[in-house]
Amino acid sequence: MAHINSICVYCGSRPGRNGRFSKMAKEFGELLAAEKIRLVYGGGNVGLMGVIANSVMTAGGMVTGIIPQHLDEEEVGLKDATDFYVVDNMHDRKRMMFDHSDAFVALPGSIGTLDETIEVITWKQLQLHAKPIVIVNVDGYWDPLLTLIDNCITEEFTSPATRGLFHVVSSVTEVVPYLKSLPEINQETKNTLI
Repeated sequence: MAHINSICVYCGSRPGRNGRFSKMAKEFGELLAAEKIRLVYGGGNVGLMGVIANSVMTAGGMVTGIIPQHLDEEEVGLKDATDFYVVDNMHDRKRMMFDHSDAFVALPGSIGTLDETIEVITWKQLQLHAKPIVIVNVDGYWDPLLTLIDNCITEEFTSPATRGLFHVVSSVTEVVPYLKSLPEINQETKNTLI
């Protein structure tokens, strides 16, 4: 059984028009706190980012926020997070989020969320890490991404094994049970990102 102490959550800096997304982020925050799993996220106090971080903290959980200097004011960094880091740039942010996390979860978001999710999948494809990645496809939000990946497979730009680099669930309640069902990751290869 995998031992998950922290989960990096990628999600929107806006709430989106579907009210279910904010409810889902709040619920996931409560679940993480109840499971004593630290939230690692982009450090903002706006959108779904703010919802999940505040939800974890309100429920007594631990939050690590990591934000680049240029976004600290724009996204109103959550300075009362358990741990709050301001870094020089986006690359440092993504690397630090990786280093602090045992797994990755993508909730609805925009281009930044997509960038972070695709990058961590790519790093796994290149065998730079073996950490689990979960895409939460609430209300079919990520269907277009999954269709695009299937098309890349059909057009033979990638192998069918690409779909095995991540796991798709339809609700946040499925995330932790799925992660707990996985075998323990070899600690020597867990953080091998170059």
